[in-house]
Amino acid sequence: MPASTPAPKIGLFVTCPVDLMRPSVAFACIKLLEDAGCEVVVPPQSCCGQVAWNNGLSGEARTLARQVVAAFAAVDYVVAPSGSCASMLKNHYPTLFADSDELARVEAFSARVYELTVFLHDVLGVQSNSPAPAENSKTVAYHDSCAGLRELGIRQQPRALARHYRGVHLGDLEDSETCCGFGGTFCVKFADISNHMVTAKARQVAALHPDLLLGGDLSCLLNLAGKLRRQGDRDTRVFHIAEFLAGWDDRPALGWEE
Repeated sequence: MPASTPAPKIGLFVTCPVDLMRPSVAFACIKLLEDAGCEVVVPPQSCCGQVAWNNGLSGEARTLARQVVAAFAAVDYVVAPSGSCASMLKNHYPTLFADSDELARVEAFSARVYELTVFLHDVLGVQSNSPAPAENSKTVAYHDSCAGLRELGIRQQPRALARHYRGVHLGDLEDSETCCGFGGTFCVKFADISNHMVTAKARQVAALHPDLLLGGDLSCLLNLAGKLRRQGDRDTRVFHIAEFLAGWDDRPALGWEE
């Protein structure tokens, strides 16, 4: 980024799973964005409202959405390390306020929202602020989360960044576009179906036998890591793509007890 160009001010939407379960993902995001020349702030924030929205609680979802829109009013872009939450902010907030006089303000907010890898690759055009290259002997696989893939079109961006940042080629899982079975409250309401789906996904991981399994949604990765560990897989180390891009795959993986 040219020195004369003001640094874009990024509001990081941390997401509930990252805040509660894996704060290192947020710190990795900050590192990546700052290395790319951005100013990063983390406004006080709440849940994006997706759980309420998906369960028919539109009023509660609107209350949470108003808080988020107000909190991120003073930034140039809103970036989230989650296709699921980013899609809620970008695609579903306008639907929540479709018949409201607040719609124009919400649409202006949603237009500034990006998932992390889309922002780095498509908006900033990042090529490399590379940490140490990944070991060439490592096999790396990427899990495409449903919301990111289907609602935001995220597929090639994380793979391209992995090549630029770490010099790796990512292998594709069989049926890589198939859901892992998490689906938010889906895994609670339909536990048997969810378990069948994640069991099938774990078999696909085992068939490829990667050293590292990456993804862009922590909730999916928690689901997958938990299943892999319960099935006795102590070899596949699971990380969020932000952690991998930041060079932090030498740290404890999801589901490990180091």
